[in-house]
Amino acid sequence: MASSLLNTSITLSNSTSNRRRIPPSPTPISLTRSRRRITIRATETDANEVKAKAPEKAPAASGSGFNQLLGIKGAKQETDIWKIRLQLTKPVTWPPLIWGVVCGAAASGNFQWTVEDVAKSIVCMLMSGPFLTGYTQTINDWYDREIDAINEPYRPIPSGAISENDVITQIWVLLLGGLGLAGILDVWAGHNFPSIFYLALGGSLLSYIYSAPPLKLKQNGWIGNFALGASYISLPWWAGQALFGTLTPDIVVLTLLYSIAGLGIAIVNDFKSVEGDRKMGLQSLPVAFGEETAKWICVGAIDITQLSVAGYLLGAGKPYYAAALVGLIAPQVFFQFKYFLKDPVKYDVKYQASAQPFLILGLLVTALATSH
Repeated sequence: MASSLLNTSITLSNSTSNRRRIPPSPTPISLTRSRRRITIRATETDANEVKAKAPEKAPAASGSGFNQLLGIKGAKQETDIWKIRLQLTKPVTWPPLIWGVVCGAAASGNFQWTVEDVAKSIVCMLMSGPFLTGYTQTINDWYDREIDAINEPYRPIPSGAISENDVITQIWVLLLGGLGLAGILDVWAGHNFPSIFYLALGGSLLSYIYSAPPLKLKQNGWIGNFALGASYISLPWWAGQALFGTLTPDIVVLTLLYSIAGLGIAIVNDFKSVEGDRKMGLQSLPVAFGEETAKWICVGAIDITQLSVAGYLLGAGKPYYAAALVGLIAPQVFFQFKYFLKDPVKYDVKYQASAQPFLILGLLVTALATSH
């Protein structure tokens, strides 16, 4: 995851040496003067005028408590500080990171269904999802508070539902907690070089420069969205594979290629922020190219990337995996035409809920193909 106040201020000053006259005001004001007092009465404001100024996107008083906990639009306005803290971490964004760990573990070829390996996976998922993704989402909301005051003024930070000190504390707790878990995983895996820790540190730095000035990568639609895509696809995959095996250069290249599809997914979220991005000078792709062109850039990045990966698998002698991946691309194209290309703002949630499961299944197919 408004009201409008009418303040009428009039200053009357009487001086024997300097007498000021009140200029005519467009707001109807009635003045009645007698020898004893001056009465000032402002006419009533038209209720329709007030309603017209209220943000159209503001949630209803009966908003969904479930949406609030997930950190998505349509959320109920909450006063419980712990629910607000959870909302800032946007739990709805955790599953792709958790799935990325699964893909990395599968790609390693060394994961076994033992208590120890399952426990390692769960800790890696906690690091990637609640801690470091939570850190990323919280710090992004912190640096987006001025834009959110335009686009979504009812969100926790611009609305004042949580204090600045509480937000900053949450950022540090999540960051240090995630880095701490990364260090524990390196020790647990017996690494001589703390590869998972450095992956977590690099990802955290990327999250910071994505949101924070002076670099603020999100100001550039191409660089910012690719960085976001890599954070959601490549980094958790690398962490999962490093935990159970060796991260090889060909996997690094393949996952970075897949991150171009992540760029497309990131563009989906840019359409709802066009007004605020334009006012704040952020060159998101819908702002830079126009919404119609940006829609096709988005679906092209998602579809062409996956078709390229399918071609790579076919060339690597994995025709069945390539065919399975193509089969998973087809329903994504169907939902792009049914929802996203019609109206990327109105149908963004429906589109992502319908199409993204097929994309993340494609990631697992690719991971399994590389492990054999």
